[in-house]
Amino acid sequence: MPRKLLPALLAMLLAAAPALAATEYFVAQKPTNKTCSVVRAKPDGKSAMMIGTSSYKTEAMAKAAMTKAPECQKK
Repeated sequence: MPRKLLPALLAMLLAAAPALAATEYFVAQKPTNKTCSVVRAKPDGKSAMMIGTSSYKTEAMAKAAMTKAPECQKK
């Protein structure tokens, strides 16, 4: 019985692998109104500009970086 279940289990694990991939967060700024936000997809440079040079592992880390970024400070 376990030998019959092994291929099915392996197929399920391979199908779920992309869902288990690490998530990245970025700080982005819209060029039209200069508002900053945290996004999951890397900004393309046209509709949103990336603030900083790296991605963040958690949303909380990205929000902390956004509050400290000079580009995101309200004037």
